[in-house]
Amino acid sequence: MSKIIPFKAVRPSPDKVALVTCRNYEDYSQAELAAWLNFNPYSFLHVINPAYVNAQKITLDKRFKGVAHKYQDFKNEGIFVSEENPVFFLYEIQTKNSTYTGIVAGTSIDDYKNNVIKRHEDTLQYRVELFKDYLHQTGFNTEPVLITYPDNEAINSWIANKKIERPIYNYSTTNKEKHQLWKIETDNEISWLQNQFELIPELYIADGHHRSASAELLYDEDNHLGNTNLKYFMSFLIAESNVKIYEYNRIIRDLNGFSTTDFLEKLTENFIIKDKEQELWKPQSKFEFGMYLDGNFYALFYKQESKSEDKNTILNNLDAQILYDKVLQPLLAIDDLRNDERIDYIPGKQSVLTLKELVDEGEFAVGFMLFPSDISEIKALADNNLIMPPKSTYIEPKFRSGLMVYEL
Repeated sequence: MSKIIPFKAVRPSPDKVALVTCRNYEDYSQAELAAWLNFNPYSFLHVINPAYVNAQKITLDKRFKGVAHKYQDFKNEGIFVSEENPVFFLYEIQTKNSTYTGIVAGTSIDDYKNNVIKRHEDTLQYRVELFKDYLHQTGFNTEPVLITYPDNEAINSWIANKKIERPIYNYSTTNKEKHQLWKIETDNEISWLQNQFELIPELYIADGHHRSASAELLYDEDNHLGNTNLKYFMSFLIAESNVKIYEYNRIIRDLNGFSTTDFLEKLTENFIIKDKEQELWKPQSKFEFGMYLDGNFYALFYKQESKSEDKNTILNNLDAQILYDKVLQPLLAIDDLRNDERIDYIPGKQSVLTLKELVDEGEFAVGFMLFPSDISEIKALADNNLIMPPKSTYIEPKFRSGLMVYEL
Protein backbone atom coordinates (compact mmCIF):
# COMPACT_ATOMS: atom_id res chain seq x y z
CA MET A 1 0.00 0.00 0.00
CA SER A 2 1.52 3.32 -1.13
CA LYS A 3 0.81 6.60 0.62
CA ILE A 4 0.84 9.97 -1.13
CA ILE A 5 -0.12 13.32 0.36
CA PRO A 6 -0.93 16.78 -1.03
CA PHE A 7 1.33 19.61 0.13
CA LYS A 8 1.39 23.41 0.28
CA ALA A 9 3.62 24.01 -2.69
CA VAL A 10 5.50 27.21 -3.38
CA ARG A 11 5.77 27.94 -7.11
CA PRO A 12 6.51 30.77 -9.54
CA SER A 13 3.83 33.33 -10.30
CA PRO A 14 2.21 32.39 -13.64
CA ASP A 15 3.58 35.45 -15.46
CA LYS A 16 7.17 34.57 -14.54
CA VAL A 17 7.24 30.76 -14.61
CA ALA A 18 8.99 30.55 -18.00
CA LEU A 19 11.70 32.89 -16.72
CA VAL A 20 12.12 31.25 -13.30
CA THR A 21 12.42 27.54 -14.11
CA CYS A 22 15.70 26.13 -15.35
CA ARG A 23 17.50 22.90 -16.11
CA ASN A 24 19.53 21.15 -13.43
CA TYR A 25 22.37 23.42 -12.33
CA GLU A 26 25.00 20.86 -13.33
CA ASP A 27 23.71 20.79 -16.93
CA TYR A 28 25.07 24.29 -17.58
CA SER A 29 28.60 25.09 -18.68
CA GLN A 30 30.29 27.96 -16.87
CA ALA A 31 29.77 30.21 -19.89
CA GLU A 32 26.08 29.27 -20.12
CA LEU A 33 25.59 29.78 -16.40
CA ALA A 34 27.17 33.22 -16.45
CA ALA A 35 25.10 34.25 -19.48
CA TRP A 36 21.80 33.14 -17.92
CA LEU A 37 22.55 34.80 -14.60
CA ASN A 38 23.57 38.06 -16.25
CA PHE A 39 20.62 38.09 -18.63
CA ASN A 40 17.73 36.81 -16.52
CA PRO A 41 17.18 38.23 -13.00
CA TYR A 42 14.24 35.85 -12.42
CA SER A 43 16.12 32.60 -13.09
CA PHE A 44 16.07 30.10 -10.23
CA LEU A 45 19.79 29.74 -10.90
CA HIS A 46 20.17 32.89 -8.80
CA VAL A 47 18.67 31.01 -5.86
CA ILE A 48 20.57 27.75 -6.09
CA ASN A 49 23.90 29.47 -6.74
CA PRO A 50 23.60 32.97 -5.27
CA ALA A 51 27.35 33.60 -5.18
CA TYR A 52 28.21 32.12 -8.55
CA VAL A 53 31.02 34.59 -9.27
CA ASN A 54 33.04 33.57 -6.21
CA ALA A 55 31.41 30.20 -5.45
CA GLN A 56 34.81 28.59 -4.91
CA LYS A 57 35.78 31.16 -2.29
CA ILE A 58 33.00 30.61 0.24
CA THR A 59 32.25 27.74 2.59
CA LEU A 60 29.36 25.40 1.95
CA ASP A 61 27.71 26.67 5.12
CA LYS A 62 27.73 30.24 3.81
CA ARG A 63 26.61 29.09 0.38
CA PHE A 64 23.61 27.19 1.80
CA LYS A 65 22.64 30.20 3.91
CA GLY A 66 22.92 32.32 0.79
CA VAL A 67 20.53 29.98 -1.00
CA ALA A 68 18.02 30.31 1.84
CA HIS A 69 18.28 34.11 1.83
CA LYS A 70 17.94 34.40 -1.95
CA TYR A 71 14.93 32.08 -1.92
CA GLN A 72 13.30 34.30 0.70
CA ASP A 73 14.05 37.32 -1.50
CA PHE A 74 12.21 35.65 -4.39
CA LYS A 75 9.21 35.07 -2.11
CA ASN A 76 9.27 38.62 -0.77
CA GLU A 77 9.37 40.01 -4.31
CA GLY A 78 6.36 37.96 -5.37
CA ILE A 79 8.34 35.84 -7.81
CA PHE A 80 7.17 32.81 -5.83
CA VAL A 81 3.67 32.35 -4.46
CA SER A 82 2.45 29.87 -1.85
CA GLU A 83 -0.58 27.59 -2.03
CA GLU A 84 -3.11 28.30 0.70
CA ASN A 85 -4.07 24.62 1.01
CA PRO A 86 -2.34 21.28 0.38
CA VAL A 87 -2.76 20.17 -3.25
CA PHE A 88 -1.50 17.68 -5.81
CA PHE A 89 -0.40 18.66 -9.31
CA LEU A 90 -0.54 17.01 -12.72
CA TYR A 91 2.55 17.93 -14.75
CA GLU A 92 3.20 17.31 -18.44
CA ILE A 93 6.44 17.75 -20.39
CA GLN A 94 6.38 17.63 -24.18
CA THR A 95 9.74 17.24 -25.92
CA LYS A 96 10.43 16.83 -29.62
CA ASN A 97 10.02 13.06 -29.43
CA SER A 98 8.10 12.27 -26.23
CA THR A 99 5.36 13.38 -23.86
CA TYR A 100 5.64 12.66 -20.15
CA THR A 101 2.77 13.12 -17.70
CA GLY A 102 2.83 12.48 -13.97
CA ILE A 103 1.58 13.50 -10.54
CA VAL A 104 3.54 15.72 -8.12
CA ALA A 105 2.92 14.64 -4.52
CA GLY A 106 4.53 13.98 -1.18
CA THR A 107 5.66 10.37 -0.66
CA SER A 108 6.24 8.70 2.68
CA ILE A 109 9.58 8.26 4.43
CA ASP A 110 8.03 5.26 6.17
CA ASP A 111 7.24 3.70 2.77
CA TYR A 112 10.86 4.30 1.78
CA LYS A 113 12.16 2.73 4.98
CA ASN A 114 9.81 -0.27 4.65
CA ASN A 115 10.76 -0.93 1.01
CA VAL A 116 7.34 -0.01 -0.32
CA ILE A 117 9.31 2.56 -2.31
CA LYS A 118 12.08 0.44 -3.83
CA ARG A 119 15.52 1.44 -5.05
CA HIS A 120 17.97 -0.06 -7.55
CA GLU A 121 21.01 2.23 -7.24
CA ASP A 122 23.59 2.59 -4.52
CA THR A 123 24.38 5.96 -2.98
CA LEU A 124 27.56 7.71 -1.91
CA GLN A 125 27.39 8.60 1.76
CA TYR A 126 29.17 11.94 1.37
CA ARG A 127 26.65 13.03 -1.27
CA VAL A 128 23.73 11.91 0.91
CA GLU A 129 25.08 13.88 3.87
CA LEU A 130 25.89 16.92 1.72
CA PHE A 131 22.36 17.16 0.33
CA LYS A 132 20.93 16.49 3.79
CA ASP A 133 22.87 19.51 5.08
CA TYR A 134 21.58 21.51 2.12
CA LEU A 135 17.97 20.59 2.96
CA HIS A 136 18.51 21.36 6.65
CA GLN A 137 20.01 24.80 6.09
CA THR A 138 17.93 26.00 3.15
CA GLY A 139 14.62 24.57 4.42
CA PHE A 140 13.33 23.53 1.02
CA ASN A 141 13.69 21.11 -1.90
CA THR A 142 12.82 21.75 -5.52
CA GLU A 143 14.06 18.49 -7.05
CA PRO A 144 11.43 15.74 -6.76
CA VAL A 145 12.36 12.07 -6.80
CA LEU A 146 11.19 10.42 -10.04
CA ILE A 147 9.08 7.41 -9.05
CA THR A 148 7.29 4.94 -11.31
CA TYR A 149 4.10 3.03 -10.66
CA PRO A 150 2.51 0.17 -12.66
CA ASP A 151 0.33 1.35 -15.52
CA ASN A 152 -3.16 1.89 -14.19
CA GLU A 153 -6.19 2.22 -16.44
CA ALA A 154 -8.21 4.22 -13.92
CA ILE A 155 -5.41 6.72 -13.32
CA ASN A 156 -4.71 6.98 -17.07
CA SER A 157 -8.36 7.78 -17.72
CA TRP A 158 -8.41 10.36 -14.92
CA ILE A 159 -5.26 12.02 -16.34
CA ALA A 160 -6.81 12.23 -19.81
CA ASN A 161 -9.92 13.92 -18.41
CA LYS A 162 -7.90 16.28 -16.22
CA LYS A 163 -5.91 17.47 -19.21
CA ILE A 164 -9.09 18.72 -20.84
CA GLU A 165 -9.22 21.40 -18.17
CA ARG A 166 -7.31 24.66 -18.51
CA PRO A 167 -3.80 24.36 -17.00
CA ILE A 168 -2.47 26.90 -14.53
CA TYR A 169 0.85 26.91 -16.44
CA ASN A 170 1.31 26.53 -20.18
CA TYR A 171 4.71 27.68 -21.39
CA SER A 172 7.69 26.74 -23.55
CA THR A 173 11.40 26.82 -22.80
CA THR A 174 14.47 27.67 -24.85
CA ASN A 175 15.27 23.98 -25.35
CA LYS A 176 11.94 23.69 -27.21
CA GLU A 177 10.03 21.84 -24.51
CA LYS A 178 6.41 22.59 -23.66
CA HIS A 179 5.32 22.45 -20.03
CA GLN A 180 1.79 22.33 -18.60
CA LEU A 181 0.64 22.12 -14.99
CA TRP A 182 -2.81 21.43 -13.55
CA LYS A 183 -3.73 21.89 -9.89
CA ILE A 184 -5.59 19.06 -8.12
CA GLU A 185 -7.31 20.75 -5.23
CA THR A 186 -10.81 19.39 -4.63
CA ASP A 187 -11.33 17.02 -1.72
CA ASN A 188 -12.93 14.43 -4.02
CA GLU A 189 -10.00 14.39 -6.46
CA ILE A 190 -7.42 14.29 -3.68
CA SER A 191 -9.16 11.42 -1.87
CA TRP A 192 -9.68 9.50 -5.10
CA LEU A 193 -5.99 9.71 -6.04
CA GLN A 194 -4.88 8.70 -2.56
CA ASN A 195 -7.21 5.70 -2.67
CA GLN A 196 -5.83 4.68 -6.07
CA PHE A 197 -2.26 4.73 -4.79
CA GLU A 198 -3.23 2.82 -1.66
CA LEU A 199 -4.10 -0.05 -4.03
CA ILE A 200 -0.55 -0.01 -5.46
CA PRO A 201 1.65 -2.31 -3.36
CA GLU A 202 5.05 -1.01 -4.51
CA LEU A 203 6.61 2.04 -6.10
CA TYR A 204 10.03 2.18 -7.77
CA ILE A 205 12.58 4.98 -7.74
CA ALA A 206 13.68 5.71 -11.29
CA ASP A 207 15.87 8.73 -10.57
CA GLY A 208 16.76 10.53 -7.33
CA HIS A 209 18.26 7.88 -5.06
CA HIS A 210 20.50 10.40 -3.29
CA ARG A 211 17.61 12.83 -2.77
CA SER A 212 15.43 10.19 -1.14
CA ALA A 213 18.30 8.91 1.02
CA SER A 214 19.05 12.49 2.13
CA ALA A 215 15.39 13.03 3.03
CA GLU A 216 15.49 9.87 5.15
CA LEU A 217 18.67 10.99 6.92
CA LEU A 218 17.23 14.43 7.65
CA TYR A 219 14.06 12.80 9.01
CA ASP A 220 16.15 10.55 11.29
CA GLU A 221 18.13 13.49 12.65
CA ASP A 222 15.41 16.17 12.93
CA ASN A 223 12.16 14.26 13.42
CA HIS A 224 12.25 15.10 17.14
CA LEU A 225 11.53 18.71 16.17
CA GLY A 226 7.96 17.72 15.31
CA ASN A 227 8.03 18.98 11.71
CA THR A 228 5.49 16.79 9.89
CA ASN A 229 6.85 17.86 6.48
CA LEU A 230 9.97 15.82 7.23
CA LYS A 231 7.87 12.64 7.09
CA TYR A 232 7.52 13.02 3.32
CA PHE A 233 9.58 14.00 0.31
CA MET A 234 8.40 15.51 -2.96
CA SER A 235 8.07 13.05 -5.83
CA PHE A 236 7.06 13.07 -9.47
CA LEU A 237 5.00 9.89 -9.94
CA ILE A 238 4.76 8.59 -13.47
CA ALA A 239 3.49 5.36 -15.07
CA GLU A 240 6.35 2.96 -15.77
CA SER A 241 5.53 2.79 -19.50
CA ASN A 242 5.92 6.58 -19.69
CA VAL A 243 9.57 6.80 -18.63
CA LYS A 244 12.37 6.75 -21.19
CA ILE A 245 15.44 4.77 -20.19
CA TYR A 246 18.72 5.48 -21.95
CA GLU A 247 22.03 3.75 -21.46
CA TYR A 248 25.22 5.40 -20.29
CA ASN A 249 28.04 4.68 -22.73
CA ARG A 250 31.59 4.33 -21.44
CA ILE A 251 34.82 5.91 -22.70
CA ILE A 252 38.23 4.84 -21.39
CA ARG A 253 41.45 6.86 -21.55
CA ASP A 254 43.86 3.99 -22.29
CA LEU A 255 44.03 0.26 -23.02
CA ASN A 256 45.95 -0.59 -19.84
CA GLY A 257 49.10 -1.41 -21.81
CA PHE A 258 47.44 -3.55 -24.49
CA SER A 259 48.03 -2.96 -28.17
CA THR A 260 44.91 -2.77 -30.32
CA THR A 261 45.62 -6.24 -31.73
CA ASP A 262 46.20 -7.81 -28.31
CA PHE A 263 43.10 -6.13 -26.84
CA LEU A 264 40.90 -7.43 -29.66
CA GLU A 265 42.39 -10.89 -29.15
CA LYS A 266 41.57 -10.83 -25.43
CA LEU A 267 37.98 -9.78 -26.19
CA THR A 268 37.44 -12.91 -28.32
CA GLU A 269 37.46 -14.99 -25.13
CA ASN A 270 33.97 -13.69 -24.26
CA PHE A 271 32.69 -11.98 -27.40
CA ILE A 272 32.17 -12.68 -31.08
CA ILE A 273 33.63 -9.62 -32.80
CA LYS A 274 32.51 -8.14 -36.12
CA ASP A 275 34.45 -5.24 -37.60
CA LYS A 276 31.93 -2.60 -38.74
CA GLU A 277 34.73 -0.30 -39.96
CA GLN A 278 33.24 3.23 -40.41
CA GLU A 279 29.59 2.26 -39.83
CA LEU A 280 28.11 4.14 -36.88
CA TRP A 281 26.94 0.93 -35.23
CA LYS A 282 24.99 0.72 -31.99
CA PRO A 283 23.76 -2.40 -30.14
CA GLN A 284 20.39 -3.62 -31.37
CA SER A 285 19.45 -5.86 -28.45
CA LYS A 286 20.51 -7.15 -25.05
CA PHE A 287 23.88 -8.96 -24.84
CA GLU A 288 25.24 -6.84 -27.70
CA PHE A 289 27.87 -4.13 -27.29
CA GLY A 290 29.31 -1.52 -29.60
CA MET A 291 32.97 -0.52 -29.47
CA TYR A 292 34.91 2.27 -31.15
CA LEU A 293 38.64 1.67 -31.21
CA ASP A 294 41.49 2.99 -33.35
CA GLY A 295 39.19 4.55 -35.96
CA ASN A 296 36.83 1.58 -36.38
CA PHE A 297 33.48 0.51 -34.96
CA TYR A 298 33.04 -3.07 -33.76
CA ALA A 299 30.02 -5.15 -32.82
CA LEU A 300 30.60 -7.37 -29.78
CA PHE A 301 28.20 -10.28 -29.23
CA TYR A 302 28.42 -11.83 -25.78
CA LYS A 303 29.01 -15.57 -25.99
CA GLN A 304 27.77 -16.64 -22.57
CA GLU A 305 24.12 -15.70 -22.84
CA SER A 306 22.26 -16.85 -19.76
CA LYS A 307 18.61 -15.88 -19.51
CA SER A 308 17.75 -17.48 -16.21
CA GLU A 309 15.54 -15.28 -14.02
CA ASP A 310 16.65 -16.45 -10.59
CA LYS A 311 18.06 -13.94 -8.17
CA ASN A 312 21.70 -14.96 -8.64
CA THR A 313 21.71 -14.22 -12.37
CA ILE A 314 19.59 -11.06 -12.63
CA LEU A 315 22.58 -8.81 -11.96
CA ASN A 316 25.01 -10.99 -13.93
CA ASN A 317 22.73 -10.71 -16.98
CA LEU A 318 22.74 -6.92 -16.87
CA ASP A 319 24.72 -5.57 -19.82
CA ALA A 320 26.49 -2.93 -17.72
CA GLN A 321 27.57 -5.66 -15.29
CA ILE A 322 28.73 -7.94 -18.12
CA LEU A 323 30.90 -5.17 -19.57
CA TYR A 324 32.39 -4.54 -16.13
CA ASP A 325 32.96 -8.22 -15.30
CA LYS A 326 34.41 -9.23 -18.68
CA VAL A 327 36.17 -6.09 -19.95
CA LEU A 328 36.50 -3.05 -17.70
CA GLN A 329 37.74 -4.74 -14.55
CA PRO A 330 39.80 -7.73 -15.78
CA LEU A 331 41.29 -6.21 -18.95
CA LEU A 332 41.35 -2.45 -18.37
CA ALA A 333 41.89 -2.61 -14.57
CA ILE A 334 39.01 -0.28 -13.75
CA ASP A 335 37.76 -1.34 -10.32
CA ASP A 336 35.88 1.75 -9.13
CA LEU A 337 33.33 2.86 -11.70
CA ARG A 338 32.45 5.97 -9.71
CA ASN A 339 35.86 7.39 -8.94
CA ASP A 340 38.42 6.05 -11.45
CA GLU A 341 39.58 9.04 -13.50
CA ARG A 342 40.34 6.81 -16.50
CA ILE A 343 36.62 6.28 -17.23
CA ASP A 344 33.92 8.73 -18.24
CA TYR A 345 30.28 8.42 -19.29
CA ILE A 346 28.09 9.74 -22.11
CA PRO A 347 24.27 9.57 -21.89
CA GLY A 348 22.83 7.38 -24.62
CA LYS A 349 20.54 10.16 -25.82
CA GLN A 350 23.63 11.85 -27.25
CA SER A 351 24.77 10.87 -30.72
CA VAL A 352 27.35 8.12 -31.07
CA LEU A 353 29.36 10.74 -32.97
CA THR A 354 30.05 12.39 -29.60
CA LEU A 355 31.80 9.24 -28.43
CA LYS A 356 33.66 8.91 -31.75
CA GLU A 357 34.90 12.49 -31.63
CA LEU A 358 36.22 12.15 -28.07
CA VAL A 359 38.19 9.05 -29.01
CA ASP A 360 39.43 10.56 -32.28
CA GLU A 361 40.70 13.63 -30.42
CA GLY A 362 43.05 11.34 -28.48
CA GLU A 363 41.92 12.00 -24.91
CA PHE A 364 40.27 8.57 -24.82
CA ALA A 365 41.44 5.32 -26.36
CA VAL A 366 38.23 3.30 -26.61
CA GLY A 367 34.49 3.74 -26.27
CA PHE A 368 31.77 1.20 -25.50
CA MET A 369 28.09 1.50 -26.40
CA LEU A 370 25.45 -0.45 -24.45
CA PHE A 371 21.86 -1.40 -25.14
CA PRO A 372 19.56 0.38 -22.67
CA SER A 373 18.01 -1.52 -19.77
CA ASP A 374 14.25 -1.74 -19.56
CA ILE A 375 11.92 -1.16 -16.64
CA SER A 376 11.51 -4.90 -16.00
CA GLU A 377 15.25 -5.23 -15.29
CA ILE A 378 15.18 -2.26 -12.92
CA LYS A 379 12.18 -3.68 -11.06
CA ALA A 380 13.70 -7.17 -10.86
CA LEU A 381 16.87 -5.76 -9.32
CA ALA A 382 14.90 -3.65 -6.83
CA ASP A 383 12.63 -6.58 -5.90
CA ASN A 384 15.68 -8.68 -5.06
CA ASN A 385 17.57 -5.91 -3.21
CA LEU A 386 20.24 -5.85 -5.91
CA ILE A 387 22.11 -2.75 -7.03
CA MET A 388 22.94 -1.69 -10.57
CA PRO A 389 26.51 -0.68 -11.42
CA PRO A 390 27.01 3.10 -11.27
CA LYS A 391 25.97 5.05 -14.37
CA SER A 392 23.83 2.27 -15.80
CA THR A 393 20.79 4.35 -16.73
CA TYR A 394 19.97 7.88 -17.82
CA ILE A 395 16.25 8.32 -17.29
CA GLU A 396 13.81 10.92 -18.54
CA PRO A 397 11.77 12.99 -17.88
CA LYS A 398 13.85 15.61 -16.09
CA PHE A 399 11.93 17.98 -13.81
CA ARG A 400 12.47 21.73 -14.21
CA SER A 401 14.28 23.20 -11.23
CA GLY A 402 12.29 25.95 -9.54
CA LEU A 403 8.94 24.78 -10.88
CA MET A 404 7.80 23.43 -7.53
CA VAL A 405 9.16 23.95 -4.03
CA TYR A 406 8.55 21.62 -1.10
CA GLU A 407 9.28 23.51 2.10
CA LEU A 408 10.55 21.65 5.15
